[in-house]
Amino acid sequence: MTLALACILILTVYVVLNRRGQMPFEKARQEVERGALVVDVRSAREYASGHIPGTLHVPLDQIQQVMPKQATDKTRVILLHCASGMRSGMARSLLKKMGYTRVFNLGSYRRAERVVMGDK
Repeated sequence: MTLALACILILTVYVVLNRRGQMPFEKARQEVERGALVVDVRSAREYASGHIPGTLHVPLDQIQQVMPKQATDKTRVILLHCASGMRSGMARSLLKKMGYTRVFNLGSYRRAERVVMGDK
């Protein structure tokens, strides 16, 4: 019983952290249509294996060095994604600390793909 409760707790924490800072689907689609910058924070290998057309690739470990050059307007809407939503959540936290005010976690690659490509 204790193991089951621990698993439920871990799963709940994962889901909450994974969705923290996520923009609702329809709102994200509207922002993409308005020109939001969509950033893929996965590794180079992951990006090379497939990516969403029109996205900017900035691996998480390069976010602090690259984003000030690529996104000089800190009020522009930035939508981040990775494979699961965890690294994009970390990238969101870093960018918020750097002064970016409208940065959101799109979550997983599949969710970002649906948002950007227009599928539900």
